[in-house]
Amino acid sequence: MTSGAAPRSPSRDEIELKLPCQSLDAIRQKLREQGASPISPLHFESNDLYDDGEGRLRSSESTLRLRRANDETILTYKGAARFEGGIKRRQEREIRVSDGEETEAILAGLGLTRRFRYEKQREEWKLEDCVIALDRTPIGDFVEIEGDPTRIRRVVALLGLDPSEAIPYSYAKLYALRRQQDPSLPPDMVFRPAPERSP
Repeated sequence: MTSGAAPRSPSRDEIELKLPCQSLDAIRQKLREQGASPISPLHFESNDLYDDGEGRLRSSESTLRLRRANDETILTYKGAARFEGGIKRRQEREIRVSDGEETEAILAGLGLTRRFRYEKQREEWKLEDCVIALDRTPIGDFVEIEGDPTRIRRVVALLGLDPSEAIPYSYAKLYALRRQQDPSLPPDMVFRPAPERSP
């Protein structure tokens, strides 16, 4: 999940809860009321998922992601997820890389190619030792809360969110399900250019 904040220790699991959001403005206001601290201003992210020709990473429910955000590039590996009370836990290892294009070349040399791209606009806050990401995506708005499970549940309550609405899917899986409902969607989850106005 980490973007603007520094990547975590390589041995630490990612523990998070994802929820749909009707109004990011309302959540942002509640964060301010609760004394949350902004840690990463609104920014654009581009995320590329890599796999081999046989799709072995996807079949093992693992992910290899190259993320570009805030003039930084981060390579992340995520293991298979497990869920407890709607909260997702998975192994996560990530590292900043100095050259995104060279990293792409290295991945290609290993037989890995980009299989999916997803974009979002994200800002991050800190409350109760949790990182709260407000995400605007091409398929709607979401809130991701990362931290200790007990603190995650407390933040959910403080923000007036409904834990029963927790989404057990990554953005890639969520988009694949959305495309099943609407095959007209593009292969990648990207923002479409705004239509030009008539003169």
